[in-house]
Amino acid sequence: MAFALDNVQIDDPVFLAPMSGISDLPFRKIVKGYGAGLVFSEMIASRSMLQETGSIRASESYVEEFPMAVQLAGCEPDIMAEAAQLNVDRGAAIIDINFGCPVKKIVKKLAGSALMRDEPLAVDIMDQTVKAVNVPVTVKMRLGWDDDSLNAPRLAKMAEDVGIKMITVHGRTRNQMYKGQANWQAVRAVKDAVNVPVIINGDIASPEDAKRAMEMSGADGVMIGRGCCGKPWLLKQTMDYLSTGTASAPPASKEIFELITAHYDAMLNYYGDRQGVAIARKHLAWYCTGLEGANAFRSEINKAKDPALVKEMLHDYFIKRM
Repeated sequence: MAFALDNVQIDDPVFLAPMSGISDLPFRKIVKGYGAGLVFSEMIASRSMLQETGSIRASESYVEEFPMAVQLAGCEPDIMAEAAQLNVDRGAAIIDINFGCPVKKIVKKLAGSALMRDEPLAVDIMDQTVKAVNVPVTVKMRLGWDDDSLNAPRLAKMAEDVGIKMITVHGRTRNQMYKGQANWQAVRAVKDAVNVPVIINGDIASPEDAKRAMEMSGADGVMIGRGCCGKPWLLKQTMDYLSTGTASAPPASKEIFELITAHYDAMLNYYGDRQGVAIARKHLAWYCTGLEGANAFRSEINKAKDPALVKEMLHDYFIKRM
């Protein structure tokens, strides 16, 4: 399963997906702590990034996370190239280009999956980005815009021809958004079209899903997104399952409680108390999914604004389950 992207060695191709509002530094570090083949940043709008001053992202460094991949979105080749170089200067080992985001506000700006409908512009973006940096450039895309334009295999071949080193495919069209079931089988056409590694993404929520997705698609690895929300150890379990046939056990209750409080503290330190409390709520909700009284607990957590009170509530809720 191992492969290399230029000088970046990938021993276990089980990756954390770029998820807006989720795969920030605190979450990436938690996932990496358990084990991951590679982690990707949140999607970063290239033009906005170059214009930012005084924000967390404006001075963020990725050196301590090496190797990690930074995903960029945009529709201006020169801006994408400049943003890519800036992120490499900050320590990114890989630059990933977003051709897959289906969200309306991104598509309206002719970025994300909208670029699958403008192949010449997509190729120009890839070409200029590859030429601007001295690290591997990868691409994440969908099967196409809709069922009548499944052009992922053709665009993937164009990507390979301009120097893209790896292609990730989410097994849905843009018009599907996140509805229905990801079509893992359809990704095989992309794998057959190129010689670079192909990664399968979409609806991978268990180690068994990962194995089936790879078998059906012929992909060289998997990228896990929403499946690891509330389960940052899922990538490690998947890596173990794919290499040995047995998934490692999830953490014990005490370890999960310690993980949650450490993640919460990291978010407060990263964002500040006010913003951190708000952003952390979704993660706290995911961690208690399936537990008794989870709905009532989520309701109370969402009302709390004092970090100390939230920690007390977490202790009272989780300590009873140990």
